[in-house]
Amino acid sequence: MSRALRILRGGAGSLQAFLHGLGDVIFPRACVHCGGLVEEGPWRHLCAACAVQVHFVGPPHCSICGHPFAGMVEGERRCPHCAGLVPAFRAGRTAVLFRGPVRSLLIELKYRRGWHVLEDLELMLRRSPGVLEYARGAVLVPVPLHPRKRRERGYNQSELIAGALARAAGSGARVELALRRVEDTPTQTAFGRQARRNNLKNAFALARGAGLNPGRRHVLVDDVFTTGSTINACALALRRAGCLKIEVVTLCHG
Repeated sequence: MSRALRILRGGAGSLQAFLHGLGDVIFPRACVHCGGLVEEGPWRHLCAACAVQVHFVGPPHCSICGHPFAGMVEGERRCPHCAGLVPAFRAGRTAVLFRGPVRSLLIELKYRRGWHVLEDLELMLRRSPGVLEYARGAVLVPVPLHPRKRRERGYNQSELIAGALARAAGSGARVELALRRVEDTPTQTAFGRQARRNNLKNAFALARGAGLNPGRRHVLVDDVFTTGSTINACALALRRAGCLKIEVVTLCHG
C-alpha cells in the first residue's frame, strides 16, 4: 500500500500529521524561547533543552492561587502572593510557573498574534492532571478584555486558553462568555497590589444575554495569576449575578 493511500485511510488525523511533518521539513521550526532547532517530539515550538525548563505545578500548593509550596505544609495553605486578598472565589489552580520558556510562549501569543503556540499551551494543560480534573464538568468563563483592547489585539488570549482547557478536559467542560469589561482601566503592570485592586473596582459586569445557572460550577480562566486582583474582580461580578460556586484556573503563575 502506498504512503498516500495509508494516509487517506488513516483519516484527517493522519493527514494532519503528514502535513505537519512536511511543513517541518520545508520550514524547520525554531524554538520560541532560545531560537534553536525544534526536533521531533511532543512540543511544537520548544526545543528539548527548553522544554525541560517548564515548571509544572503539583501539590502541595496554595489553595487560593495554586502557587506551589516547597516541602510539606502545615496549617493554612495560603501563600504570600495572596496576602491581603479576600477571595470571592472558593479556590484556584495553576498549571505552570510564568518563567523562562513559558513566558516566551505567552508573550508570543499575547503580543505577537502567535496563535500557533496554542498547541504547546494546550499540551501544558493536558500534562497538568490537577487542572484538568478541576475543569471537568465546569462552565469555563474567560476573563474578558475591554472592547477597545480586543479590537486592537484582534482576540482575547484568555478565551483561547479557555478553549484549549475545554478541549483538554473534555467531560462536559464548556466555555461561556459570561462577563464583559465595562471600564477601560489603565494597564495593571505599573501598579502595586492595592492600586491594582482599586483600579479594577466595578470594572466587570455580566455579559448582555448571559444566563447563569447558580447551581453550576463556574471556573474563571485567565493567562497569568499575579496578585489575583483581576480574577477576583471577575469573581465578584459573577457573585453579584448569583453564582454560588466560583473557582479559578490560570495557565501560569507569575
